[in-house]
Amino acid sequence: QEQLVESGGGLVQAGGSLRLSCGASGRTFRNCAMAWFRQAPGKEREFVAAISWSGGSTHYADSVKGRFIISRDNAKNTVYLQMNSLKFEDTAVYYCAAVRTLADTGLQFFKYDYWGQGTQVTVSS
Repeated sequence: QEQLVESGGGLVQAGGSLRLSCGASGRTFRNCAMAWFRQAPGKEREFVAAISWSGGSTHYADSVKGRFIISRDNAKNTVYLQMNSLKFEDTAVYYCAAVRTLADTGLQFFKYDYWGQGTQVTVSS
């Protein structure tokens, strides 16, 4: 069964760092663009970052640009989100998502159709 599983969430103080991982099983996601989204309590889910199938193209939301880094290791079928200089407003459930495409532009606009269960990130002020 195809599955995305996030890990690495937790509680961190403002200014700290966390690295999220998303492991894919049941199929290869090498031909997929991968993305991270997040949803804070009482808010809609929002795009955070995305990476093309090859890793050659990335895109970030303005709110995390310069602080977060998305990367992938296709040999391990895993995508990462390195989060630095965390702020209270980064508190949310973070979701990993995938869509089968070889496109490397417009990553933030793709209709991602595989989703993980999410991992909680809490930043204390």
